[in-house]
Amino acid sequence: MPKYLYHGTYVGDGVKGLIKDGGSGRVAAVREAAESIGGSLESFYFSFGKDDFHVIVDLPDNVSAAAMALTVAGSGRVSLDTTVLLTPEEVDAAVRKHPDYTPPGS
Repeated sequence: MPKYLYHGTYVGDGVKGLIKDGGSGRVAAVREAAESIGGSLESFYFSFGKDDFHVIVDLPDNVSAAAMALTVAGSGRVSLDTTVLLTPEEVDAAVRKHPDYTPPGS
């Protein structure tokens, strides 16, 4: 199953919700959301710096990943970025492909 990294920050009432629910409450909410669309939560970490959290989930496909991102970001309480994660085997397969390509200005 494909893996996706969500990372971002809590904004406005999202910070208040984190304080109210605690870290465990947010983990439970993300686990429930992933499972509701056929996926699972692999890891959830909070962090200092630009991002407040880093979440890795296994989801069935890009449509499911987009649905999760739209739902979370649509709450207005989280600013979110999504990254599709590739396995080493997928990168191996990618480097064996050689698309025909002409760079700009060539």
